[in-house]
Amino acid sequence: MYNNEGFFIANPINRYAIGNRNPLKFNSDSSVDLYFQNISPGKDKENNWLPAPSGSFNLMLRMYWPAEEFLSGNWTPPAVKKLN
Repeated sequence: MYNNEGFFIANPINRYAIGNRNPLKFNSDSSVDLYFQNISPGKDKENNWLPAPSGSFNLMLRMYWPAEEFLSGNWTPPAVKKLN
């Protein structure tokens, strides 16, 4: 996550990216919910939280050594959904 100038966004837990190197909490069906929001989603979900500013930001997905399904276009990441 970057600000509009392309720099990391300061946040209270000093987390600037989230991914497979984090101790993510998975759902019972092996899926994972990630939270990109300004306020903590709750202590039980903070492993999956990337703090966002209250204003605009740029969210990027980096794929290092992506699988053939991604390269061939047979897989696309799920859309980011805004929850109320």
